[in-house]
Amino acid sequence: MRKWIPLAAICLGAFMLLVDVSIVNVALPKMSVDLHSSFTSLQWVVDIYALTLAALLMALGSLGDRLGHRRLYLGGLVLFAVASLTCALAPDAATLIASRAAQGIGGAAMMTSTTALLNGAYQGRDRGTAFAVWGAVNGAAAAVGPVLGGLLTDQFGWRAIFMVNVPVAVLALAMTLGYLKGGSGVTRGRIDLAGALSFTVFAGSLVYGLIESGDKGWGSVQVLGPLALGVLALVVFAVAELRAGHPLLDLALLRNRTFLGLTVGGLLLNAAAFAQLTYVSIWLQQALDLTPLNAGLAVCPLALASFAVSLATGKAVHRLAPQLPIGVGLLLIGGGTLLLGLVSAGSNWTALLPGLLVSGVGVGLATPQLMSTALASVPRERAGMASGAVNTGRQLGYALGIALLGTVFQDRVRQFTGHAAGRPDLHAAFAAGLDRVFLVAGCAGLVAGVLVLALVRRPAPVPGAWAPGQAAAAPAEAAPAVAAATAAKA
Repeated sequence: MRKWIPLAAICLGAFMLLVDVSIVNVALPKMSVDLHSSFTSLQWVVDIYALTLAALLMALGSLGDRLGHRRLYLGGLVLFAVASLTCALAPDAATLIASRAAQGIGGAAMMTSTTALLNGAYQGRDRGTAFAVWGAVNGAAAAVGPVLGGLLTDQFGWRAIFMVNVPVAVLALAMTLGYLKGGSGVTRGRIDLAGALSFTVFAGSLVYGLIESGDKGWGSVQVLGPLALGVLALVVFAVAELRAGHPLLDLALLRNRTFLGLTVGGLLLNAAAFAQLTYVSIWLQQALDLTPLNAGLAVCPLALASFAVSLATGKAVHRLAPQLPIGVGLLLIGGGTLLLGLVSAGSNWTALLPGLLVSGVGVGLATPQLMSTALASVPRERAGMASGAVNTGRQLGYALGIALLGTVFQDRVRQFTGHAAGRPDLHAAFAAGLDRVFLVAGCAGLVAGVLVLALVRRPAPVPGAWAPGQAAAAPAEAAPAVAAATAAKA
């Protein structure tokens, strides 16, 4: 059993960082009351974590190649534990948001290291088994997150959702130090600091502008300024990558229509399928008076359907042209999200079930092929870069989705509340806000499906490219179990 201790150490960290994507959602109303925070602050509590993951994945992956992924994983665990403790002790919303950002940095360090460590720790059949277990654990995080968050918040208060990370991180740290071997970095050369900095400014400015637009309005200097800075930073990033000797992202990959379609599809997938769940949780608790635990259970059908479909169809979909399961899956996500628009002023939580189940089936179809097709479309020496780009796109899509949909939600709710404060108006306002959110998110899913069907084709054999099933030689993120792992973004 000793040989599986490294796997346990890696899975603990991966499970913890992915659970923290969704565990916060059901605790938001309690946080708002205790910290006297605004709606915008609630957005930042969720979004800053996803934003730091998106902004730093590629840069920290490059750092891990140079310092060694074990060192980076250990550093990520320590930072995540300390940041979780400061989240639990936060006296105000500003401290909580800053601590969540630190959590995101630690999470990015762990996320970019886990699969590389698995690749180095196991060989042959053991490697396939390790990746299968890792994928199942990551997939389970999607279903456990809302329920665990609700249970802890109900029984011990919202601070417990962060405090529970500390002993888990300490255990993972001890197991990693004692049983997980790791060498020095394998890559030399300078880190693309210009690319890393400009991409971080781009992502941060864009999300900031979108979130602030809900309070300040689209014509405000506080909104237009950050949005303009984001566009400028994106131009600087493109120039930096064209000139860098070791770029974070080789822009030539974007000339590959399959890779481009998959990257855009991954970004819109997370925005369409998962971002609106933040506002669904608020509706379930503030309008329907559900407990945090029951609110967590109410949104679980999406993750459970996704996990079941990905396991049931994992082998079969590899025989299809990849654009079919990915494109059809995205269309189902869009259609399922539009079905969520069945919510009305008199609805209860069961109105969500049809849409959540259809969206979950779409996620289960789309995600298994998304990463493997992206990896197969590029040369092997670019596989790690390609996987980093797709993962970054997915996290960025989640962050942008929360920001944009929050603005849509606020604008629509304001139209219904006015100066009235009665309970029926609250139900109508929440339902109207959610309907508009579901419309925008559903259309994003449909657009993504059409783009994938139009752009993606089965990759022609590329010399040295990774191919599905090559677990033993696959780069870090190219695990056979990636189907279950990607479901964890719920």
